Amino acid sequence: MPANTTSRSSRRNNNSAPVDTSMGHLPPQSVDIEKVVLGALMIDKDAFTVVSELLHPETFYDPRHQKIYNAILTLSMREQPVDIMTVCQELKQEGTFDQVGGSAYIVELSNTVASSANIEFHSHILAQKYVARQLISYASGIETKAFDEGQDIDELMQEAEGKLFELSQKNMRQDYVQIDEVVQQARVILEKAASNSGGITGLSTGYPGLDDVTSGWQDSDLIIIAGRPAMGKTSFALSLAKNIAIDNKEPVAFFSLEMNNVQLVNRLISNVCSVPGSKILNGQLSQDEWSRFDNNIGKMQGAPLYIDDTPGLSVFELRTKARRLVKEKQVKLIMIDYLQLMNANGMKFNSRQEEVSTISRSLKGLAKELNIPIIALSQLSRDVEKRQGSGAGTANSARPQLSDLRESGAIEQDADMVLFVHRPEYYGLDMDSEGNSLKGMAQIIIAKHRKGATKDVTLSFKGEYTRFANPDEYDPYANSGGGNIRSSSLNTSFGADDDPLAGGHISNDDVPY
Repeated sequence: MPANTTSRSSRRNNNSAPVDTSMGHLPPQSVDIEKVVLGALMIDKDAFTVVSELLHPETFYDPRHQKIYNAILTLSMREQPVDIMTVCQELKQEGTFDQVGGSAYIVELSNTVASSANIEFHSHILAQKYVARQLISYASGIETKAFDEGQDIDELMQEAEGKLFELSQKNMRQDYVQIDEVVQQARVILEKAASNSGGITGLSTGYPGLDDVTSGWQDSDLIIIAGRPAMGKTSFALSLAKNIAIDNKEPVAFFSLEMNNVQLVNRLISNVCSVPGSKILNGQLSQDEWSRFDNNIGKMQGAPLYIDDTPGLSVFELRTKARRLVKEKQVKLIMIDYLQLMNANGMKFNSRQEEVSTISRSLKGLAKELNIPIIALSQLSRDVEKRQGSGAGTANSARPQLSDLRESGAIEQDADMVLFVHRPEYYGLDMDSEGNSLKGMAQIIIAKHRKGATKDVTLSFKGEYTRFANPDEYDPYANSGGGNIRSSSLNTSFGADDDPLAGGHISNDDVPY
């Protein structure tokens, strides 16, 4: 008799929720609440609009409930009534009517609840249970692979980062806000702009011509700075970082995927101290250049500029580090050099274009989440040179276009601003169409500006100092000669507090340029 009872019990529970015995207990679930939610959806025609963004068929733990909710979802998508009769009919058409327990079980669900008043609260509980199950499955899979001796740990870590990032993106939701709060925010920004003689509401770029068009870098904006190799993208980005972090003391985070931190700081030293980059590399500074170095290096000390040179940075790593920098260092701007060197490891793509699209979309999402501007440098395709080669040397033939953005049209779509760094002199163009000299000049082409006008801003480019400057900016070292070379004053007996580069002996091996 006991054996027969067990058999009958097993048959009765054929359609019950699966039990995951791998962890020794049931995964997070609430079948009773699932019944209440499904019942409410069948007695209130407006209930589905409340939960449609929260619930999906896989949110339900019981397989029967997954099929029933899928039927409700199908009916709602067709804008058909949702009730006991229509749900039963849809289940019959899908061939799952008997699998869920027939009309008796559907009627039982509708009798479970008298009102849909608490359906949103109950749906939040189900959504949280579903995320918890996803996390358990994710962690279990990573644990299993970690026990495999043949598993490459670096690849596993990248896979883990990618899957966790994908999971967080899928379950990230933001609710609507009533307009009063947003109007008040807009008023504060407007009053701030009115009180500032320059009308700057964001972070000043340090270039009045650029600030006139942009009103500074704006919170939540994704700004793309693009150009062909040797145009000076990194130099322009470092000049911006110098203006914002060193001159204005606003915290900036710089993620360098192309150069290590010493190379990057060497460029910054050349910029700040007006010492040619080649001499920073070989150490053959004249007496006058050592004076410039000694007089200006102190400007960099204590500057709120944070450099991360992690190679092959993933979007998940960036997101984690950016959150910490904003929380701990109050970072107001993030810069990335450059976008195409990032990856979305752990996620599967059919092409590199899809991966770059995901990266650019994630950067825009991160800018909105942290409410700070993010500047990402980007490469351009070779189409610029192709046009220049067939353009008879005209000033516009080598001018970059939005279609030149490399590997993905999504970059153009996701960006709030797209700026091109363009130096016509590089292509042998010494004069513009109006007869103005282009020697030593650079054009910052604002090709896309979601919040304002597009325009060209002219800056001077001092290549030996890797510096972009305002055209009318006075350079006290413009005509200074090399002078006599002398040994470094760092070789004298400085204490740790006196030495501006204290912390280690400097050699050519330490400062590749």
